[in-house]
Amino acid sequence: MKINWFPGHMKKALAEMRKQLGSVDVIIYVLDSRVPLSSINPSLNSLAAGKSILYVFNKIDLSDEKRIAEIAPRFKGSNCDYVILNSTMSGAGNKIRSKLNILAKAKIEKYAKKGVKTTVRAMVVGVPNSGKSTLVNNLCGKAKAITGNKAGVTKANQWLNIGDCVELCDTPGTLYPNLADQEVAKRLAFVGSIKDEVVDETELAIELIKLLSEKYPKEFSARYNGQMTLDGIASVRGFKLSGGELDIERAAAAVIDDFRKGRIGKITLD
Repeated sequence: MKINWFPGHMKKALAEMRKQLGSVDVIIYVLDSRVPLSSINPSLNSLAAGKSILYVFNKIDLSDEKRIAEIAPRFKGSNCDYVILNSTMSGAGNKIRSKLNILAKAKIEKYAKKGVKTTVRAMVVGVPNSGKSTLVNNLCGKAKAITGNKAGVTKANQWLNIGDCVELCDTPGTLYPNLADQEVAKRLAFVGSIKDEVVDETELAIELIKLLSEKYPKEFSARYNGQMTLDGIASVRGFKLSGGELDIERAAAAVIDDFRKGRIGKITLD
């Protein structure tokens, strides 16, 4: 199974981001904590070069917190920092505000010397379905950005004033033209960062089972009564077609949905 997805609106979005970078002080880089390293987009990395970056480890409620605690400190440096949160929780945006002021400190102090309270402008970037727009809405205190639990909901950049002299640009989730590393591509597909319609769901579920059986065998076995194959899962769940044959496609869909909804456990795959 070869996975690749780079629709036209992503190419357009990257070009638009580059145009607006001159007025951006901080890049807010949203990562899916279930696949944080696979959430790093080389196209976004080059775009963010030279800017202060705040890495947001989002969806921590679905993730292995111990593993994230090991990974996250790698993202702290002289002009970058990180926060770990669940963007659906009330008040989660407060962590972002304080970090933005620290990362934009030089600009804030420069204008303060002139007696001016300047506006900090931040651009929110990340792969599709990482929770960017939900985070923006949390910061706004109300729904201003379009959200959806699937890839490709946000189609264009939108600037939003969130108060306290902070403006945010919500951007479409973007991948890159050639997903050469298919292990990364699979992880992105597991969490819904790649549109479901462009992958074979049964093959994807088989790959997911293989990885979960290796990295989280106890959690996976407990969820499916010791069954570690699609046939076994279909059998134990009673998924059958009209003729009595096992419904493998339904089992595949169930495994993927269980993983995405956190029913198998709190999991991080890189």
